[in-house]
Amino acid sequence: MSAIFNHSAKSANSASVYPTPYELGNQNQTSSWEQCIPFYQQLAAAFPQILQFGQIGVSDNGIPMHAGVISSDGVFAREQIKAAARPVFFNNNGIHPGEPEGIDACMALVRDFCTQPERLAALGSTVFLFIPIYNVDGCLNRQNTSRVNQDGPELFGFRANGRNLDLNRDFIKCDSLAAQVFNQFFTSWDPDVMVDTHTSNGADYSYTMTLIQTQADKLGDGLGPFLRSTMLPKIYQDMQARGWPTCPYVNPVKVTPDDGIEDFLEVPRFSTGYAALHHTIGFMPETHMLKPYADRYASMRTLVEVVLEFTVTNAAQIQTLRAAAKLAASQRRQWPVQWKADHSQPSSFRFKGYQAVYSPSKLGNYTRLSYDRSQPWEKDIAYYDHFVAATVVATPKAYLIPQAWREVLERLRWNGVQLQTLTADQSMQVQGTHFKHIGSRSTPYEGHMFHDELEITNQTDTILARAGDVMLYLDQPNARYAVETLEPQAHDSFFRWGFFNSVLEKKEAYSDYVFEDSALEMLAQEPALKAKFELWKIQNPELLSDQDAVLGFIFANGQRHHEPEWLRYPVYALFDI
Repeated sequence: MSAIFNHSAKSANSASVYPTPYELGNQNQTSSWEQCIPFYQQLAAAFPQILQFGQIGVSDNGIPMHAGVISSDGVFAREQIKAAARPVFFNNNGIHPGEPEGIDACMALVRDFCTQPERLAALGSTVFLFIPIYNVDGCLNRQNTSRVNQDGPELFGFRANGRNLDLNRDFIKCDSLAAQVFNQFFTSWDPDVMVDTHTSNGADYSYTMTLIQTQADKLGDGLGPFLRSTMLPKIYQDMQARGWPTCPYVNPVKVTPDDGIEDFLEVPRFSTGYAALHHTIGFMPETHMLKPYADRYASMRTLVEVVLEFTVTNAAQIQTLRAAAKLAASQRRQWPVQWKADHSQPSSFRFKGYQAVYSPSKLGNYTRLSYDRSQPWEKDIAYYDHFVAATVVATPKAYLIPQAWREVLERLRWNGVQLQTLTADQSMQVQGTHFKHIGSRSTPYEGHMFHDELEITNQTDTILARAGDVMLYLDQPNARYAVETLEPQAHDSFFRWGFFNSVLEKKEAYSDYVFEDSALEMLAQEPALKAKFELWKIQNPELLSDQDAVLGFIFANGQRHHEPEWLRYPVYALFDI
C-alpha cells in the first residue's frame, strides 16, 4: 500500500499551520458550517493553483452551498477536464450533519493536498471533487441530542434540512433546492467514483467501519463484476492492512447478525442508487455509532484514501467500463426496474460480533436485546450479496411526454437526458399504461404519499401529440435514468413519488336523481358494461342496497362518461417509430 494517500506524521505537520476544529479540540469536536467554509476559503486563497472553492447554489433556508476541486496541474475548468477525459473522484459529506466524520476528514485531506506536494502529485490526472457540507441547513441546526444511540461528537448537526426533508431520500423527487443543485452538479461533472460519508445505526459488533456499495448486480455486466470481484476485495484488504478491518453494512436478515446479513438495496432515492443511474460506482461508508468519534474519524479518512488510491490506480479501466455501460444502456430494450435479494446463493463473510443477550425489560413486560462485549465471537455468517430482477420491462424506442408535466421534464434535463421538442401537432399510435390498482402508504413519506403497490395494464391508444410536447429517444447514454424514473413500476419512479397524482382523480361527478335514468340507458346501450355489472352484482350482493355503490360502479365503468385521462399514465411508449 502506497504511503502517499496514508495520513501520517506529515498530516500532523500540516495541521500545525492549518488546523481543523477536530484537530484543535479533544478529538470529540466537529466543524460547524461557520468554521468549515472559511477554512476552505483560506486554503483556496493560499493555494490557488491547487484548490478552487466556490458556491454552487443555496439551500431551502437560503444558506450558500459550496464545492471544491483539487487538481495537481492547476486545471479546474470542468469543460477542459471532461474534454481531456480525466478521471473524477467525488467525495460528498454532511448529507446527514449528525454523522460528521466525513466533514472533518475531508477538511484535513484537502489541507494535506495543498501542503504536501508528493500527495498532490500522486493524484496524477485524477481530479478530487468534493462537497464539504451538503445539508447546510441541518449543519446549522446544532445540538447533541438528536442522534439517540451515538457516542459523540460533543455537538453536531441535524439529519433533516430546512423543510424537514431527509436529503438521502430526495435524489429523484428533488423537493429540496439542495437536491436540485446536486442533480445538476453531479451530472455536469459525471464522476467515475463517489464516496458519500455516513454513520450507522443498528446492531453492535467489533467493526468501526462498515460499507455499502452500489449493488453489483444492479450496476451491470461490466461494472458490476469489476466492483464485486476486483474493487471491493482490494478495498477490504487495504482497510485491514491499515488497521481498520471493514465489513459489509450490517443489515441483518432477522434480528442479529448471527443469522446472516443482506446487502442494502440502494434504490435511486439514496445517493449510491442515484449514482448507479449515471453508471457511477458509489460507496456509502457507515461508521459504527457506538465507537469513539476519534476512531470513526480515522477510519473514515482511511476509507476515503483507500478508495481514492484504487480509483487513481485503476482509473483507465473504470472509465472504459463506464463508457461500455453507457453504450449498452443506449441499445438495451429490456430493463430490470425492481430488484430483490437472492437468498438461493448466499456468500459467506467471516464476521466478528458480540453475543446477543435477551433479558427482561425494566420498562415493560417484554424481553429486550443487548450485546455483551465481554463475549466476542468470530464465525462465518451468510452474506446475501446477490440480487435478481423482480420486474423486467420491455422498453420502447422512445417516450412521449406531454409538455404539461414540466416538473418531470426539468428533472430529466437536470440529469442530462436528451429531449426533442415536437414542432407540430401530430396523431400518434402509442402504448398507453392504465392503472388497475394502486396501494399507497397511509402516512406521508418524505412529504409524499408514496405509491407502494401498482397493478397496470397496457393497450394501444391513439393520441394527439401537440407542438411543444417532448420526445425522449432511448438510444442515448442517459437511458437508464429515463427508464428508472419514467417506468411507473420502477422502485423510485416519478409516478411512485406522486408526480402524476392528478390523473388518479376523476374530475366529473353526477347527481343521483338524474343519473338513475342515464345509468339504465347505458346498461341498455353498452353490452360490455351490462355484463360487467351483472358479475359485480353476483360478487357484491350486500352493496345492491347502497345507491352510491351501484351508481358509482356504472359511472366509473361505462363509456358514455369515460374520461380518457383518468387512470391513464400520461407518459406514452412508442415501440414503432
